Amino acid sequence: MQQFLNTWNEAATTTAGLFWMAFWAFGLGYLISSMIQVFVTRERMRRSMGDAGPKSVALGSVFGFVSSSCSFAALATTRSLFTKGAGLVPSLAFLLASTNLVIELGIVIAVFLGWQFVVGEYAGGILLILLMWLVVRITRPTQLIKDARERARQQEGDGADGDVPDWKSLMMSREGWRQVASRYVMEWGMVWKDVTIGFTVAGIIATYVPRAFFESLFVGAGDPGAGFGEILLQSVVGPVAAFFTFIGSMGNIPLAAVLHSNGVSFAGVMAFIFSDLVVLPVVRIQAQYYGWKMAFYIVGIFLVVLVAAAVILHYAFAALGVLPDTPVTSAIAEREFFAIDYTLMLNAAFIAVSGAFLIWKWCSHGVAAAGEGISQRILQVLSVLCFLWLAGGLLLPLL
Repeated sequence: MQQFLNTWNEAATTTAGLFWMAFWAFGLGYLISSMIQVFVTRERMRRSMGDAGPKSVALGSVFGFVSSSCSFAALATTRSLFTKGAGLVPSLAFLLASTNLVIELGIVIAVFLGWQFVVGEYAGGILLILLMWLVVRITRPTQLIKDARERARQQEGDGADGDVPDWKSLMMSREGWRQVASRYVMEWGMVWKDVTIGFTVAGIIATYVPRAFFESLFVGAGDPGAGFGEILLQSVVGPVAAFFTFIGSMGNIPLAAVLHSNGVSFAGVMAFIFSDLVVLPVVRIQAQYYGWKMAFYIVGIFLVVLVAAAVILHYAFAALGVLPDTPVTSAIAEREFFAIDYTLMLNAAFIAVSGAFLIWKWCSHGVAAAGEGISQRILQVLSVLCFLWLAGGLLLPLL
């Protein structure tokens, strides 16, 4: 019993430490993302993207890069672009870029995993888009696209095009920065459940789950000389593991760090990170938007291209001699999380920024909760349970 209580305290402390390490990265990423989303409007994206072709794919990728990393927000924006006439490939390019090429995701990956994974994330995001484009061109689902667009238009409605504000005057105005503050709070509001569950699960796995489990689940984990078959199998297991976590891209990063620290290959970790768009809640929302046939078509494409991209990246990095080393032991729970260093200073700054933005939004329009479906309600219940678990574990030494 005493051993369990000690491990509980260690797991809760690890979760709190992991979040402490990453808070400033979340804050910086969401600040940059909020500024871009306010000053580069969705309407500007709609008017710039054509129906098909390299230019539209490039624009979709660029607009995704400057957009939100929240999978659910990206899904809604993708539907809007698709219903306004953007082709399937540019729309999916936007979706992939908005969850794999965004600035805040790269910052968090750098904190937990290192520069190789940051390069892999951005290079892999581009590779995902190119491979997706190739697969769609080969399969040519013309009638499926037509039916999906009609269904999405019936749900959203065409609506009238709005004015595109001048970004320079907006940036110099109080109203523009009020919108940035509001967007910043909304970004946190969209991801807090994923982040809470993701960090809690990461802390539990890092302390309770032995390395042998990962070596049996990810065949070849911990073996620097793993063959192609083992690397491919780990890349397939990565999205399967992600499917059952129900966690978005930002919440998955500490879990990815746990996988890496337990010897999972670069390909397996990258496949896990790329898999935020094949989890069950995302597939269900895609089905609501476009119907189950299109939802399964999209998830099938994403599974094929993310596994292929992960394997290609692994061997490309190996050929260049920059493949990250496989850790000898799991080191996540052994880190020194709390110290007087740059993390403390940056966290203090973004706690102040976050508090100021929250108060500004509250005074302006209040902080209303958005409508949530059943999956979000389940996540909310799980988040509350996570808070209770963390509170209990952190308070154990006092008892």
